[in-house]
Amino acid sequence: GAGGSMHIFDKATNMQGGWALVAEQLPYAAGAARSILLDRERDPETYANDDRIAVVFVGEGGAQNGRMAETLNVAAKEGLPLLFIVIDNGRAINTFTGDVAKNQDVYMQGQHYGVPGLKVDGQDMVSVLQGGRAVVDHVRKNGPAILQVHTFRFNGHSPADPEHERGRKEEKKWARDAADPISIFENYMKESNQATAEELAAVKATAAKLCKDAVKFAADSAEPHAGLAKELEFPDKPDTDYNARAGPKDAAEVNKRTLDPAALATCEARIAELRAKGEEGVITIGDAINLAILEEMVRDPTTTMHAEDLQAGSSYDIPKLTQQTFGALRAADEIIDEGHFIGKGIGEGLNGYRPIIELMNANFGIYGMAEISSAGNTYATTGGEFDMPMTIIGAGGTAPAQSLGAEHSQPFHAYIMGIPGLKVCTAASPAAAYGLAKSMIRDNGPGMLFLPVKMMKDTRSTIALDQCLPLNKAAVLHEASDASVKAGKAVTVLTYLHGVKESQNAVQEIMEDGMDVDLIELRSLKPLDKDTIRASLARTHKLAILDESTYSGGVGATISAVISEEMFDLLDAPVKRLCMDDAPVPYALSMEKAVVKRASDLVQGVADLCFKKW
Repeated sequence: GAGGSMHIFDKATNMQGGWALVAEQLPYAAGAARSILLDRERDPETYANDDRIAVVFVGEGGAQNGRMAETLNVAAKEGLPLLFIVIDNGRAINTFTGDVAKNQDVYMQGQHYGVPGLKVDGQDMVSVLQGGRAVVDHVRKNGPAILQVHTFRFNGHSPADPEHERGRKEEKKWARDAADPISIFENYMKESNQATAEELAAVKATAAKLCKDAVKFAADSAEPHAGLAKELEFPDKPDTDYNARAGPKDAAEVNKRTLDPAALATCEARIAELRAKGEEGVITIGDAINLAILEEMVRDPTTTMHAEDLQAGSSYDIPKLTQQTFGALRAADEIIDEGHFIGKGIGEGLNGYRPIIELMNANFGIYGMAEISSAGNTYATTGGEFDMPMTIIGAGGTAPAQSLGAEHSQPFHAYIMGIPGLKVCTAASPAAAYGLAKSMIRDNGPGMLFLPVKMMKDTRSTIALDQCLPLNKAAVLHEASDASVKAGKAVTVLTYLHGVKESQNAVQEIMEDGMDVDLIELRSLKPLDKDTIRASLARTHKLAILDESTYSGGVGATISAVISEEMFDLLDAPVKRLCMDDAPVPYALSMEKAVVKRASDLVQGVADLCFKKW
């Protein structure tokens, strides 16, 4: 990979990475184990004698993390072929584990879930081999197990560790004399007459040469070229046409073999019903997403679905009928922990599946920020070896008079814009939601599609059936008249989510006051469609941003910086940012009005630009 010694990947040997955030790898391993079961279900002939298992390593300190309990739960509940190997060296970085953990016998953690565990002496290779074979055999036949390897740490956690201050000189001398696992094994082999000293010396020489050759290979290898970092940003280029991407050739055959005919017929009836609504222009945003998901899951048997309250359709029917049609393995009802099931999606994405993650509220994604960050980094960190075709969809944002309070009104879209490798899109209509969702599901990299929480059930439109929309383009929803442009009374307005509805409500009043706007919906926050913005500014020379994020670190702040750096010569006035205040969004409407901008603020902002009031 391209992530250094902490992030080693090797697709050829199914080595799926070292991950930097302690315990984040646990749900990834659950996703990998689920992929094994999905393979067997999808293609029973090819995997008839499949005995693969997933193996995940964690320290006894990291095993105190809540991710351990969550992963033990799902491993037991779904009978996953997953082996937890706990490397127990008595230290959590430089803290003695006993100082922070009530119980260091991690192998017993699985008792609550019916997951057996075994503890072995990590300095005794024979003990580790015997114990390892026992737990591997159990995992292959029965499901998850824990192997705790009690060992000694000869070196620090990292080069920065203050090991020299811990007075470990005598301790290390003892360990090298009495606890070196190689020496212990050599003595065992000689005492049991299984190998001579000469034979062991030859083995050590061979191993030493392998290490020396590997170091030489690394030292002699050319440095990667500087442009590789940008090349590894996305697996699929931003301008990819997803309409041209064919589905799996065996989809119909797999569906016939794996899906219940009656359940599939019910799903197809639901699809037909929603398609009719889409043609009539009465489909909602939630139903448009549900239609896209059902169509894509029928089209591609490698798609999977994860959501809370999934069987009931969640809050907006987004995952409706997925489990009833495709089964609990492809469509999983999840515990209330977004990081956990986003992590499972990452594990599936590493192993050839296309997970779709629905967040009941997009802001709950805060609980999965670590996993979203790792998803964005995966393609680059692995040197392009592993795609990460994961789609996260959630209704969120902040509408005027939303009355959901601060926790449910955070601009999570702004929080994740800085994550490399992640495409971030928004949709304020059923047409946009449908087309963007289909594209994002087909994309080979991770993306998040934000939907306006207060428009999910009320906003309706026609949709272009079977059509994917680009993931890098804005949409011009209203164009200022040539007369207003000539008179200098036209303004480019950039907005998204609830700001689209607010702006559309403001257009008539703006026009009645002798002004006009180019109204542009930012369907792609990242990558940003600079060409569409530039073309509009070349006409209007004035810019207002109705922004559903905060003054500090918000979407509008990023866009304003881009405009100032790259399109300054097109401006005749300062950029007008109509953004949320930095204060938490209040529940009381009287307070909220001062924080969240709306149609009336846009009318005033356009007037200020046209009449030079800045």
